[in-house]
Amino acid sequence: MRVPAIDTRPTTIIGGSMKLRKRQMFGAAIAALWLISPAGAAEWITSWAASPMSANPPPLFGPLPYSLHNQTLRQVLHLSAGGSRMRVRFTNEFGSAPLKIGAATITRIKPDGSLDRGGTRKLTFSGRSSTIVPAGAPLLSDPIELPVKALADVSLSIYFPEDTGPCTCHQMAIQDGFVSAAGDFTAADFPAAQTVQSRGFISGVEVDVPHGKTIVVLGDSISDGMGSTPNANRRWPDVLARRLNTGTAAWGIANEGISGNRVLEDGAGYSALARLDRDVLALPGVGYVIVFLGVNDLGISYGKITLPTSDPNAPPQVVPAPANLATAATMIAGYRQIIARVHARGAKVFGATIAPYEGAMYWSAQGEAIRVTINEWIRHGREFDAVLDFDAAFRDPDRPTRMAEAMQMGDHLHGNDAGYRTVADSIDLKLFQ
Repeated sequence: MRVPAIDTRPTTIIGGSMKLRKRQMFGAAIAALWLISPAGAAEWITSWAASPMSANPPPLFGPLPYSLHNQTLRQVLHLSAGGSRMRVRFTNEFGSAPLKIGAATITRIKPDGSLDRGGTRKLTFSGRSSTIVPAGAPLLSDPIELPVKALADVSLSIYFPEDTGPCTCHQMAIQDGFVSAAGDFTAADFPAAQTVQSRGFISGVEVDVPHGKTIVVLGDSISDGMGSTPNANRRWPDVLARRLNTGTAAWGIANEGISGNRVLEDGAGYSALARLDRDVLALPGVGYVIVFLGVNDLGISYGKITLPTSDPNAPPQVVPAPANLATAATMIAGYRQIIARVHARGAKVFGATIAPYEGAMYWSAQGEAIRVTINEWIRHGREFDAVLDFDAAFRDPDRPTRMAEAMQMGDHLHGNDAGYRTVADSIDLKLFQ
């Protein structure tokens, strides 16, 4: 590969020396060589992720979406892998109009929770401090030089000078976000005019680190962290990230769990089959995918879900079953599609058994029978590259159709901190090489 030639012809310099000019040209040539040489190539992996969702219709699970106008949104992001540089993936993928970003900054957070003002960087977009994200599109920021350690927290502040419309949000954050009063506070502290529990207008943080790998979790609310302590990063993918990032290797965990998500049907976000390309295969550095989905397909197909209404005298809203009920055959066919598409990307895919859920509002004997059939196929079908037996980790040994009491949040469907820690600890780290 050719290296751009250095122009050594005499140049008129105003307010500087020829020696400085040559040194600048030499530095530019070295930078160009770094950019085009294999040794200097960026090696991006995903260190944090949240799957974007539509605001219309409003979600069945999780907080409602919000709109902003001449306001700053500040969000705390818990990274998995560290790196020397980072970039942020913004999203307007469900927006109906262009999204104006007036300014954005990212700041390292110290272990005591305070902001590291020396670790603040302005984000740019093709060299500019503001940008417009087209309707229906994501947008990557320029890379910034901001070294971060594994398992670090960063604060991302975004100023929206114009009406955003209903946000492209990830509806359940298990982490507080803060909205300002009117104004650009991307470089200043502000009292929160509103606290939100959804991820707004962002879907990922990527870090540049040699020889790192991304592990994508394709899941539902159990992976999203429902039932874990808010603002504490105790989802099971967080625990897995802490277990993996103890040495010199860099492991990015992209948690693409959506509360209420299904393998076969849209509803709470696009189905796993529909979002696989965007949320999994398009991410940089993907080496492994963990599929932990299926309980919502069974529950919504065969159980009964009722939602409260704002009118206390009105009957509860019943969520209708899908026209095509999930069966063992259709679910296994769906898993096979995921396996084939992940393998075509050159990554490995691990299957997690469906956790027990008797006692949950939508449990049924018919759904339970299909769960047993699917789990037997996951364990013994030898089609996934490895099996993560989350069913065995969660269940009550004396009543295996139910989660152990000490490991569930009280609804018999979601784990608690102890349950998520047990599930993450059940994963053999030797599977990740």
